[in-house]
Amino acid sequence: MVLPRIISFTVDSVIDDKAPDLPASVLAWVEKIGGITRLKEQPLLIAAAVIAVALAAAICRFLFRYFNEVAAQRFVRRMRDNLYGKIQRLPYSWHGANSTGDIIQRCTSDVETIKVFVSEQLTSLVRVIVLIVLAVRFMAGISARMTAAASLFIPVVVGYSLFFYAKIGDTFEKADTEEGKLSAIAQENLTGVRVVRAFGRELYERERFEKQNGIYTVLWIRLMRILSLYWVTGDVMTGLQYLLVIVMGSVFCVNGMITAGEFIAFVSYNSLLIWPVRMLGRVISEMSKAGISLNRLRYIMNAEEEKEPEGALTPPMDRDIRFENISFSYEGATGGALKDVSFVIPAGSTVGILGGTGSGKSTLMYLLEKLYPLGEGQGRILIGDTDLSKIKSSYVRSQIGMVLQEPYLFSRTIEENIAITSRRYGREEVRVASKTADLLDTIEKFPSGFETFVGERGVTLSGGQKQRTAIAQTLIRKCPVMIFDDSLSAVDAETDARIRAALRKDTEGATVILIAHRIMTLMHADKIIVMEKGRIREMGTHEELLASGGIYRQIYDLQMEGIEMSDESGVADESGVSDKSEVPAESERRAQDEE
Repeated sequence: MVLPRIISFTVDSVIDDKAPDLPASVLAWVEKIGGITRLKEQPLLIAAAVIAVALAAAICRFLFRYFNEVAAQRFVRRMRDNLYGKIQRLPYSWHGANSTGDIIQRCTSDVETIKVFVSEQLTSLVRVIVLIVLAVRFMAGISARMTAAASLFIPVVVGYSLFFYAKIGDTFEKADTEEGKLSAIAQENLTGVRVVRAFGRELYERERFEKQNGIYTVLWIRLMRILSLYWVTGDVMTGLQYLLVIVMGSVFCVNGMITAGEFIAFVSYNSLLIWPVRMLGRVISEMSKAGISLNRLRYIMNAEEEKEPEGALTPPMDRDIRFENISFSYEGATGGALKDVSFVIPAGSTVGILGGTGSGKSTLMYLLEKLYPLGEGQGRILIGDTDLSKIKSSYVRSQIGMVLQEPYLFSRTIEENIAITSRRYGREEVRVASKTADLLDTIEKFPSGFETFVGERGVTLSGGQKQRTAIAQTLIRKCPVMIFDDSLSAVDAETDARIRAALRKDTEGATVILIAHRIMTLMHADKIIVMEKGRIREMGTHEELLASGGIYRQIYDLQMEGIEMSDESGVADESGVSDKSEVPAESERRAQDEE
C-alpha cells in the first residue's frame, strides 16, 4: 500500500509542484532530510525508499511463507496422527465394510486438499480482506466515483464464485470417490501380484485398472473444464473492471479532476484490489473441494469406536469357556452365521472344530476374540463365571493367541515378525517358538537366517512357511488360550504331524482350539465339534464320532479313502509325502498318545 503513495508523491510533488498530501509524520521526515528540494536534486533517495519498502515486503513475504508452511506441515501431521489413531480404535466390522484403498485415499489425498485450502486460501482470507479495505479506502481518497465503479465488480465476482461453488463440489466429490476406487484396485493388485501372475490375469487386471483410470480421468477433465470456465469468467470480469478504471481515470485526468500522480496511484491500488477480490472468489470455489474432503474425513472421525464396558474386568483367562445359545449374523447378511450354538471348552483341554466353508467355525473364534460384539438376545460367552462382554477387549486379545489360515506378515525380518507382539522377546525365545512351529531348520537354511527380510504380506515365503511363522508368532506369547484356525492347511501331512506333536508338549496347560478340514489334525483332540450351516451337528471324541456313523464318519471315510488311493498309486501330496503314515492303527495311535 506504500509504494503507490510514493509514486503519486514523486509525480505530483517532486516532478510537478503540487503541495504534498502526506501524513504529518512523513512530511516531518521529508523536511528532516532536506525537503522536496533535495529530493528533486537527489531522486536516488526516492529510489532508495522504494527499494527499502520492497525489501521490507520481501522479508514479510518470506516469513509468511516459511511460518505458514511450517504450520501447515504440523497441521497435516496432527491430522494424519489423529486419523491413524482413530482408525486403530475402530471395530473390526468397520474395516470389513471399508476398502483399504479408499481409507488410504482419505488419509492422503483428502488431507492434502484440506491442507492446501487452509494454508493457501483460508490463511490468505484475512490478508485479502485487509487489502480490499485498505485499497478501497485509499482509492476513495483519490476519487469516490471511480472507486464506486471499481467496487461494483466485487459482488459480481463473489456471485459467480458462489454459482460455481456447487458445480465444483459435486464433480470433485465424484472424482475423489473414483480416485479411491482406483487406489483400491492398485493396492489389491500390487499386494496380490503372485495370484495375478499365477493365474495369468495380468491383461484382465490391466484392463480393469485402465477402465477405472478412464472414469477418473473423465471426471477430472470435467472438473478442469468447470474450473477453466470459472477462471476465464474471472479474467473477463477483471479485464472489464481494469478497462473501466483506465477509461474513467484517463477522462478524469484530462479534465483536471485528478492529477497524473493520483491516476497512477489509483491504477496501482486497483491492481492491488483485483488480486484480493479474485482471491476471495477462489477461496469460495476451493471451499467446495475442501468441504467434500472434510466430509470424507468426518466419516472416519465420526465413526463409532470400539467401546469398553464400564468397569471393564481382567479376570484370569485359564478357565472354562462356555458358549451359551449363540445366534449371530453379520451386518447385511441374509442368513445367520450361527444358530443357537452352545458348548463348553474345559480349561486346559484341546477342542477340535470341523466343518465346511460357511459353517460358522471362524465366526465362533471372532466372537471369542471380541472382534464382533454380541448384541442383545444373541447369547453370551463366559470365561469361568465372567461374561465376555464385561471383560476389557485389549486384555482378551492379549490372552488369546490366534493363528489365521491366511496369516499377514509385515515387511520386516523373520525374527521381527515372530517377536512382533513385544520387544521383550529375544533371539532365544524366537528360536524356541520357531522350533515348535517346525520352522527353525527352514530359517537356518536361509543365507541371512533370522535376519531374512520378509516382503510385503510375506511374499518371499511359501504358504506353509508363512503359516508356520504365524504359529511361532502366537506360541512365543504363551497365551492361556490358543486358536489355530485352519493354520496347518498349507503344510504337508508329515509337517502337520510334527507340529501337532510339538504343540501338545509346548501348549500343555493351555486351552487349545483347533479348526481344520483334516480329520488327522483333529483326531487327538479331547473333544471334536462338527458344524454345518451355523449349527452343531455332532460332538464327541474321535472314537465316539466314528461309532455314531454321522457326518464325521463320512468325512473320515472319504479322507482315508483318498489317502489310501494316493498311497497305492504312489502319488504323494504336494510336498512329496504320503499321508498313509498318518493313519495309525488304533493301538499305535494310543501308543502315540501315551508318548
